[in-house]
Amino acid sequence: MKMGDGVEQAIHSVAMLSGLSEGGVLSAAALAEFHGVSTSYLLKHLQALSGAGILDTVPGPKGGYRLAKAPKEISLLDIVLAVEGSAPAFRCAEIRQRGPNPVSDRLFAQPCTINAAMLKAERVYRAELAKTSLADIGIELTAVDDGSIAARGCAFLEIHERKTAR
Repeated sequence: MKMGDGVEQAIHSVAMLSGLSEGGVLSAAALAEFHGVSTSYLLKHLQALSGAGILDTVPGPKGGYRLAKAPKEISLLDIVLAVEGSAPAFRCAEIRQRGPNPVSDRLFAQPCTINAAMLKAERVYRAELAKTSLADIGIELTAVDDGSIAARGCAFLEIHERKTAR
């Protein structure tokens, strides 16, 4: 299964926003600059995250994005579903019923076993994403960071964070 680039960009952007100070926001342009991605493409995903209640949007020239919830309340599944939508990755089109030499419809009364197996696997994958929060990702990063990653993010936020009232 391949997820779109927007999922990676969204997760990293939400993680970056978790480092903001109280009342701080970052513009889409700043988030795109930090991650070396297209602002217009990222903006589409930031809007989806806002629509899903993961991000708050502050309008105006000093506006930008910030988390709408605490990092421990945002799961990776929340982010994936906001960007990719809730439809299953595998969509059975019942091709087993097509082609030459058709068989009786009664043989298709049960759900497709391939579809059932794929949906079962997706439930497991979604459950794993659902139990992993943004806070968990931060804890795991802290465990392996020698301070360089945190320093890079803090230095960028020092320059680009916009202060607003909550």
